[in-house]
Amino acid sequence: MQFFYDAQIRRYITQLIRMLSNFNVQDAHGNDKQVPVMYGDLTRQVANILRDNSENKIPTAPRMAVYVTGLEMDRDRTADSSLISKRHVRERTYDSATGEYLNTQGKNYTVERHMPAPYTLKVTADIWASNTEQKLQILEQILVLFNPSFEIQTTDNYLDWTSLTVVNMEGINFSSRSIPVGVDSEIDVASLQFSTPIYLTPPAKVKRLGVTTSIISNIFNEQTGDINLGATIAGQIDGTEPTFITRVNQGLMAGDGGGGQDDGSSVTVDDGVFPNQGTGQMDFSTKRLFDKGSVSSTYQNYGLSVQDDVAQLIYRNKVGEVSWNELVEAYPGTYVPDVSKILLKSNESDNYIAGTFTINPLDDTKIVINFDSDTLPDDTIIAGPARSANSLTTIDYIIDPLRFNPNEVKQAGLRLLILSDIGDETNVDGPDAWKNTNGTDFIAGESDIVEWDGATWHIVFDASGADDGSTGSPATYTSNLNTGIQYKWNGEYWIKSYEGEYSGATWTILLSA
Repeated sequence: MQFFYDAQIRRYITQLIRMLSNFNVQDAHGNDKQVPVMYGDLTRQVANILRDNSENKIPTAPRMAVYVTGLEMDRDRTADSSLISKRHVRERTYDSATGEYLNTQGKNYTVERHMPAPYTLKVTADIWASNTEQKLQILEQILVLFNPSFEIQTTDNYLDWTSLTVVNMEGINFSSRSIPVGVDSEIDVASLQFSTPIYLTPPAKVKRLGVTTSIISNIFNEQTGDINLGATIAGQIDGTEPTFITRVNQGLMAGDGGGGQDDGSSVTVDDGVFPNQGTGQMDFSTKRLFDKGSVSSTYQNYGLSVQDDVAQLIYRNKVGEVSWNELVEAYPGTYVPDVSKILLKSNESDNYIAGTFTINPLDDTKIVINFDSDTLPDDTIIAGPARSANSLTTIDYIIDPLRFNPNEVKQAGLRLLILSDIGDETNVDGPDAWKNTNGTDFIAGESDIVEWDGATWHIVFDASGADDGSTGSPATYTSNLNTGIQYKWNGEYWIKSYEGEYSGATWTILLSA
């Protein structure tokens, strides 16, 4: 075993001494005097030093002496000695020319921490006082700290899982004098016994973090001498080679219940075709192929949850438990805030929604996305009686009809998305602000889009019967002209067009080269 010494026990003792430092006593004149603290037991050598190697000098008081009285293995706190805890650390780039850290990713490391050994450290603190008043002043200041214990921290390294511990007071010996008091010494010594649970940690292993840039997998058939999964797939997709095909299910083969053909026909996959050689065919009906040059995010098969402009990773149906730092470290390239890109592909569109992202410095499980509005889906044409019925796709405002007076902005062609119902069929006299010019009541439901033609209100989008696009019909998109935000109807309510959950094969990140 190689020599190592990290001064761990010494740091614990140092912190205990600091715990007892900076206490004062007050003399009869009201002057404060700080009580010095030293390390050392009351051995003959220590006493000689305190007397300046002279028998004619009495040790000064008050003062405190701290010394170790015991170090024992704590069997109750022992754990799996073979445990290795791994932590990934990413540095910021350091500019040696300017002496400053940059907002770019620097070196990456993996720190392997081994299980520490538990011990109990016992320490005694002797309080030397020339009179009882001094002793009482010191004791009163110290004793109130232990209710019931006192916490100490040996390092500020966040990777040190043993830096925080507690100090327990085990006993108090009020005086070293006997009764009746002799005349040999005027120094009175009170002793405080402490115990603290500590850990002694073996050296950690620090490694440079490597990045997997590509995986090559060979599937070899020893009988035929070629790569074969029971079905020979030859050729390319539309004459071009696909970049990735994710999570191929070998169970979807002819003869294995996959429903495949064996007639040499072709299997259509999105816009491409796999020619079949007659040995069976693979069903790719549930697969998704990206455009050439794109990469699907299959790393750890993380899903993605997007709410507003914030995205979190999904792992095993749990949202927000995985750090984005872990993901960007696994990708080739360098993460640059608000420069690195993220691509999203919804089920309703063949195009990507793109944007730049920044990892939240206060919560690395979240990223904030700045979406590129030019990549959002096209707004849906919603026909209406006024304005350009064949081309109008937007709304003017999103309002709560219970708190909004449309007369302030009413003009022919005004379109509003309403957040609650207007009127009621059982109400014979509805709100005046929403009446038509002929005095009739207007009735609309929550999430409807309504339009004013100059005399009458009309429902141009009926939310009660609208489809979300999952059944094959196109999804409905519309943009709020007042805010510039695009919304999508999900069948129950309006959400931002990029919000929702994305599987691992429908999104990816692109880092800087």
